[in-house]
Amino acid sequence: MKPLLVKRHGKTASAGPGPAAPLIRFAVSGGGVGVLSSLAVPLLATTLPWALSNAIVTTLSTLLCTELHARFTFATGRAAGRREHWQCTASATAAYLATGTAVHLLHLVQPSAGLLTEQAVYLAASGLAGTGRFLLLRHYVFTSHPAPSTQPSTRQGTAAPPAPATAPA
Repeated sequence: MKPLLVKRHGKTASAGPGPAAPLIRFAVSGGGVGVLSSLAVPLLATTLPWALSNAIVTTLSTLLCTELHARFTFATGRAAGRREHWQCTASATAAYLATGTAVHLLHLVQPSAGLLTEQAVYLAASGLAGTGRFLLLRHYVFTSHPAPSTQPSTRQGTAAPPAPATAPA
C-alpha cells in the first residue's frame, strides 16, 4: 500500500493525483466562486430580473471557474482551450437550469421568500449541480485526449500492405 504522504527534502508532499486533492481544489475554487455568485445574483436581481441576473453571474463565474479548474483544480499545466470552455459552458448551462428551476419553484411555493431563503435554496441547488460538474469535469473535460495520429492505422497483428515495386527504367 502506498503512503498517502511522502517526505521529500524535509517537506511533506502528496504521493500523487488521487481523487481527494482535485476534489478539495474544486471545492475551494468552485465553491468560493459559487458563494460569491450566490451573493451577487440576489443583489443584481434588485435591478434586473432574477433569471437575467442568474444568467449573467453564471456566465462570468463559468469563465473564471473554467480557467481555475484547468490551471489549478485539475492541474493541466495550461490555460483552458475552446473545447474545455464549450464543455464547461454546457455543464454550467445545466447548473443554471438547476439553480433557476430551484429558485422558481421556491417562488411558486413561497412567493414572499426572503433573501436568506432564496440564497439557501440557490446554494443547495448549486451544491448538487457542483457535484455533477466535478464528476463530469474530472472524468471527461479535463482528461488527456490523445492527438489524432497522422500514421495510417493498421489492425493489431497485421502488417501494412507492401509498397508497390517499381520496374527499372
